[in-house]
Amino acid sequence: MSLGPWELLIILAIVIAIFGASRIAGLGAALGGSIREFKKAVREDDPSSATTPDQVDKTS
Repeated sequence: MSLGPWELLIILAIVIAIFGASRIAGLGAALGGSIREFKKAVREDDPSSATTPDQVDKTS
């Protein structure tokens, strides 16, 4: 039971009618910025805070 192209088109038309095209564009821009910031934070993860197997305490 998947959505076909006509169902998706109808849902898109309803969403545009409810929120307006400009508000949807703003939400898309905000979502894109959030994804970019998340990817940037993942790439800039501080490798010095991670412990390597050589640094693990072997007392147990």
